[in-house]
Amino acid sequence: MKGLYCRAGESDADPKFVIQETSLPEILGSHLVRVQVKACGLSPVDFKLLDDLGIQRDLIPVGREVAGIVLQVGDKVSFFQPEDEVVGILPLDSPCSGLCDVIEIDEHYLVQKPEKLSSVCVAGALRDGLCAHTALHTHARMAAGHTLLVMDGASSFGLMCIQLACHHGVKVLTTSHSPQKHTFLEQLRPSVVKVIPVYNDSSDLLPVVLEETGGLGVDIVIDSGVRLHEEESEKTKLLPHKHDIISVLGVGGHWVTSHKDLQLDPPDCRFLYLKSASLTFLNHEVWTASSAQQGRYLHILKDIVEKMSAGVLRPQPEEAVPLYEATVTMATVQRHQKKKAVVQL
Repeated sequence: MKGLYCRAGESDADPKFVIQETSLPEILGSHLVRVQVKACGLSPVDFKLLDDLGIQRDLIPVGREVAGIVLQVGDKVSFFQPEDEVVGILPLDSPCSGLCDVIEIDEHYLVQKPEKLSSVCVAGALRDGLCAHTALHTHARMAAGHTLLVMDGASSFGLMCIQLACHHGVKVLTTSHSPQKHTFLEQLRPSVVKVIPVYNDSSDLLPVVLEETGGLGVDIVIDSGVRLHEEESEKTKLLPHKHDIISVLGVGGHWVTSHKDLQLDPPDCRFLYLKSASLTFLNHEVWTASSAQQGRYLHILKDIVEKMSAGVLRPQPEEAVPLYEATVTMATVQRHQKKKAVVQL
């Protein structure tokens, strides 16, 4: 059978995605589950993270968010049986590509998929749901009555954050990056308190947030990247400046950032100190990179798919692409020209 792999180029910006022949061992491990893949989500490969963890291969398996049907289980597997529908995320060191017809995965990375939830939907949204749950529950300790500011709420991750927060009685503000996204966010149900357009002038952010919160600031800020310097490039002009985010935080507030190389100057730290505010880095890969909290991770995955099935989380549908378009589609995703893609097998 065939699978999708990445051959790293001379630089991380020049990877090559190739379809390679692969095979599975004849004997199934005791705790492994053999799954027939029905859909696989594609997300960018983080070469720097793989290097930091010492995972170095000539061919890196691509496609890790999978949904499928159990074909066979190992003799010590206790969670699943053949014919069960499952969903999960392959660990970073998995030798399997999620874009194979059949994969092997440890049972502790899988949860049951609700029958009425489509494989394409859950494979496309599972990672964003995991990120939103980790940011709001694990890091920010979200509670009813809190005020939340979500940057770029129309993104797949931002949308998950908004819907999860509204479900728990949180007052949500968000920013929009285009007139079309602004209209989309204003029509969301349950509705957000305020949609702040930043595509014309990002300087409106602070006064609008302070007006909506009575000058107190918000309890939680979740960004989708930040600007470290005042000068703007085409790529970062819609991102908030780090000082703007610190300014909109209230006393005791939580800032959850996706920015991997965030640098804070002493005045920034002083400002956070005066507010007794905290900063947390969102690394969703930590769940599969460490087995220290495996049970908690599985609980989160189960909660996410149940909320999708119940309609609490309603991800924007991803149009599934066939396997023969996977290499071109993955190259587009890796260049960040497309946030997400789903391949249907």
